Amino acid sequence: MGDTAADATEPSRFGRICVFCGSNPGNRAVYGDAALDLGKELVMRRRWQGCARGSAGCFKISDLWLDCLLARSRSVAGFRGFSPLQLARGVDLVYGGGSVGLMGLIAQTVLDGGCSVLGVIPRALMPLEISGASVGEVKVVSDMHERKAEMARQADAFIALPGGYGTMEELLEMITWSQLGIHDKPVGLLNVDGYYDPLLMLFDKGAMEGFIKLDCRDIIVSAPTAHELLEKMEHYTRSHQEVAPRTSWEMSELGYGKAPES
Repeated sequence: MGDTAADATEPSRFGRICVFCGSNPGNRAVYGDAALDLGKELVMRRRWQGCARGSAGCFKISDLWLDCLLARSRSVAGFRGFSPLQLARGVDLVYGGGSVGLMGLIAQTVLDGGCSVLGVIPRALMPLEISGASVGEVKVVSDMHERKAEMARQADAFIALPGGYGTMEELLEMITWSQLGIHDKPVGLLNVDGYYDPLLMLFDKGAMEGFIKLDCRDIIVSAPTAHELLEKMEHYTRSHQEVAPRTSWEMSELGYGKAPES
């Protein structure tokens, strides 16, 4: 994969990324390889240490704001309570909490790379999706709705690896939430060896037939490799008109801010 991400001059806008993926490895090695590549890509990226994550929402560091941050880090004496900003290596991971399949591969890769891993899993799925020791920190929640809401709250962006119904449902919900205005975080699709080509064609069909607004078709960002996908997501800006402003949604009813079961 190389060190292209680590050598990039612009730091990542993401502190933590949520990855949706299968609890099965798939029938071909290419899927496991893609999970490993994505994990390595997250580890190799750089971000501003101390950047807000998740609940603060996704943000893009503009050139002007970046200049201000750099200036502040160079002359700290005039800013009581601030410490110099440093580039930290690695983007942290939030995921479904399993230790098997693609979930286990990417989680272990990110953890081994020295980054934080947060797994969110319903209690009922623990016997099925955790084999042996868990990976990283695990938050146990009561149901699937709370799982998705907590992962969304913790993340600055979302990526779907190949997976089954559960992965696709999680992906589609994050796309829908973006359309509705519940969040404005990038949603990425790692289209490994054309796995998601039929789904992308369905999105195109929906737009062509008038069921998906043309500007909403661009909510999803897709690419065949982890590096290309993350580069696209770094430069993503929302181009669609939200259905309702984020402040108008009852976020607590959607699971935001709920304290997961310990």
